[in-house]
Amino acid sequence: MIDYKKIKMIISDIDGVWTDGSIYRGTDNMEFKKFSVFDGVGVAYARAAELKIAIISARYSPATEFRAKELKIDDCYNGGLNKLHAYNDLKKKYSLSDDQIAYLGDDMVDLPVMELVGLPIAVANATPDIIQVADHTTEVKGGEGAFREAVEWIIKKQNRAEEVKEAMIRRVLKSWLMKKLIWLNVSFLILFGCSSESTDLFLEKGTDFPDQESW
Repeated sequence: MIDYKKIKMIISDIDGVWTDGSIYRGTDNMEFKKFSVFDGVGVAYARAAELKIAIISARYSPATEFRAKELKIDDCYNGGLNKLHAYNDLKKKYSLSDDQIAYLGDDMVDLPVMELVGLPIAVANATPDIIQVADHTTEVKGGEGAFREAVEWIIKKQNRAEEVKEAMIRRVLKSWLMKKLIWLNVSFLILFGCSSESTDLFLEKGTDFPDQESW
């Protein structure tokens, strides 16, 4: 029997989970991936629930790196077929046990970690072996908001849905209010004749506050 309230961290694969598994390449070898804003909201929900977030991707990708940075996910292991190295590193870093971790995956490279974690979750498009080992399978496919669905499902299992929803609303309102205050201060700087360098510096430093959400 899984004790869902023990879950403190959600680890996720990227390709086939946050994306549909496709990779787009231009003639200049530039790589593109399509990410869902729904999963960005899922990251915000996880933070509102005080759940740690990590990414372990077997394939290195600049697009994955950029998306993780955009969402301020510091624990992004980007490239490495043996995911156990990254998994054990995360356990040690945060002093977590297997039963405190959930993992969201879709393919064979995720299997070794999914067999260890307390809560293995498969996306709807996962291979049969992954679905078989999973405690839960999302209704939507990778790239369609599967990460968000998994986060919300965990929160519901923890009987914290209303509590986290209220925390999420507070975070959004705080972010909105901070943006308004920043632009109000910029308006005063312009009104009192401050240099454009001063206003640019204020915007550069002032808009990077911790609670600002980027989905």
